[in-house]
Amino acid sequence: MPDPKPEADTLAQGTAGWRKGCPEDPSADCPPSQSRTPHASLVGIARLAANSAVAETQRKSAEKPEYFLLPVKSILNRCDSQRVPFDWTINPYRGCEFGCKYCYARYTHEYMEIDGGEFERKIFVKQDAGVLLARDISRKYSYESKGSGYTQAEHIAIGTATDPYQPAEREYGVTRACLEELAKREGLSVSIITKSNQIVRDIGVLRAIAGKSALAINITVTTLRPRLARLLEPRAPRPDLRLAAVKELREAGLNVGVSASPLLPGINDAELETVAAASKEAGAQWFFSGVLFLMPASARQFLPFIREKFPKLARQYEQWYAKNGYAPEEYRKKVSERVRQIREKFGFASRPWEGMRASMPPAQMSLGWDARAVGQGLPEGHTASATR
Repeated sequence: MPDPKPEADTLAQGTAGWRKGCPEDPSADCPPSQSRTPHASLVGIARLAANSAVAETQRKSAEKPEYFLLPVKSILNRCDSQRVPFDWTINPYRGCEFGCKYCYARYTHEYMEIDGGEFERKIFVKQDAGVLLARDISRKYSYESKGSGYTQAEHIAIGTATDPYQPAEREYGVTRACLEELAKREGLSVSIITKSNQIVRDIGVLRAIAGKSALAINITVTTLRPRLARLLEPRAPRPDLRLAAVKELREAGLNVGVSASPLLPGINDAELETVAAASKEAGAQWFFSGVLFLMPASARQFLPFIREKFPKLARQYEQWYAKNGYAPEEYRKKVSERVRQIREKFGFASRPWEGMRASMPPAQMSLGWDARAVGQGLPEGHTASATR
C-alpha cells in the first residue's frame, strides 16, 4: 500500500528548499493532535529556524549533521497533554543525531516547516539555555502541581523530543547549562531520559540536583543485540555501554531506571524479559516499556523501513499504523500485563512519577497480531515470540 501522507504535504518555499508545511503550534514539546490544515507563511519558530545561523563545529566527518543556532524565547515548555506524566519539558536541541527509525519526535521538525526525515540531519542548538531557564523557573514554575492535587512540585522532563546527550552535547553543552541552573534550585521534580552513556560526564552536577530536588534518570535500552540496535538506532551508543552507565550512575548514589520503549511487535518483544534481567543486574531500580507509538511524520520514515528490513511484518504494521498512531488497545493491554509481571519477578519498584497523570487514551482498533507473520518476519539471526 502507498505511504501514508498528511494532508499538508507540500514543500514551502523556505531557505535552501528543505522547508515543509506544518500548521501545528510551534511552542509545544508534547504530542500534538494529528489533524492538519494547510499553512503557507513562515511564523513563530519556523521563521526563527529559517533565519538560524550555522553553528560552528569541530567535527570533520562527512556524515556529520548540519548544526544551527536557534534563538528561542523559552527553554521550559508547558505540556498540558494528559497522555504524559509531566508538566514541563526541557529539550536542549531540536532534532537528534541518533536517527532512531521509530522516533516519534520527528513531528517537532515540522513545527519549523522542515521535513521529519531531516530530524537527524539538521540539529538546532538552543541558545542561552541557562539564562532562559533561570528566568523561566522564576516566572513559570510551581512547587504545587495541579496534577498531584497541589501536594508535589510540578515535574520537569528533560529529553522528551530529543536526546539531551546526543553528540552535539559534547560541543555545545546546552544540557549541561540547564543542569547547572537546576542545581541552584531546591524542591524541584526532575527526570531525564537518554540513550547515551555520555550522561556519566555530569554525575557531579546530577548529584548536586539530587541533593536538593527529586531526580529520576532513565536510560533507554530497547534490545541487547548490537546488530539489531545498530539497525534500529543507527548512531546511538551500544546497549552494553548504556547498561554500564546505569551501573555507574547507581554507584554514584543516583536514582536510575531503564526504559525498554518502544516495544516493537515481532522485532524486540521476545527479549523484553532478558533486557529487564540485564537492567536489574546493572542496578536499575525501575523498568518500563510501552508499545510503539507513531506520529504521521514518523510513520513516513518507519513504515518504509519495515517494508525493507522486515517485509513479512509490513502488512501487519501498516494495518495498525497507517492511519492510527497507536497499536490496538487489546495488544497494549497484554504488553502492560506482561511488563507488570516482569516488574514483579525482578522486584522493580514503580516509576517515581507513576500515577501523576491519566493513562493514554485507548486506540480505535482491535486487531490481533498475526503470530505466524511475526515468526517469519525477522531477518536472519533474529527470533520472535508471541506476547504473553
